[in-house]
Amino acid sequence: MTKVVAIHQPNFFPWLGYFDKIAKSDIFIFLDSVQFPKTGGVWCNRVKLLISGKARWITAAINRNYHGIRQINEMRFFSEIPWRKKLLKIIENEYTKHPFYNEVITIIEPLLLSSEENIAEYNVYAISEIAKVLGLDTTKLRRSSACSVIGTSNQLLCELTRAVDGSVYLCGGGAEGYQDDAFFSTQGVSLKYQNFQHPVYPQRGQTIFTPGLSVIDSAMNVGWQGVRKMLFTANDD
Repeated sequence: MTKVVAIHQPNFFPWLGYFDKIAKSDIFIFLDSVQFPKTGGVWCNRVKLLISGKARWITAAINRNYHGIRQINEMRFFSEIPWRKKLLKIIENEYTKHPFYNEVITIIEPLLLSSEENIAEYNVYAISEIAKVLGLDTTKLRRSSACSVIGTSNQLLCELTRAVDGSVYLCGGGAEGYQDDAFFSTQGVSLKYQNFQHPVYPQRGQTIFTPGLSVIDSAMNVGWQGVRKMLFTANDD
């Protein structure tokens, strides 16, 4: 039996393509056991929303006061900085007049204000709860840290796929730059490309659609049911 496996780092309130990858996979693995970049911004602690009509980053403060190397599941937020309330205020200011604000903020607020300091735990829980609201099967969710595998890059992806009895690895967009397709074949793992086509939905106050924003934006504009419909329509094939 063919089992499709998707693997992705646990992102911060991710975009629609992330949930599309969950929907298209039989097993989805949160890649929480790889190195967290020492410098620079990453999707694990930031995402874009429409702020004053422009796509801008909202960012959770990270505690980078450490030496050496840490994995994602060892990283923590900066508790001394009140970033949770700041981000909630931004969402309130920018989305309070959106048609599904009340419906969406009921779900998002407790997730955003969670006191969990571990980045992986925080993000995995938020993604899992949103996935439930979207009608996605959360029993398919796994963590790489719970799989007894070693390796880096393409080797790690193959090992993780096989560790959950998978035979097909679901590739996301942009994988061509680092992925060795021939290597997967030598490891007995087939490749399937996600080919996500970003749905266009009405964005309040905008005349030109802005793709790639957090699922928060789409939900505020079309509601959870609307997001669910977009995801499952995209996966009818």
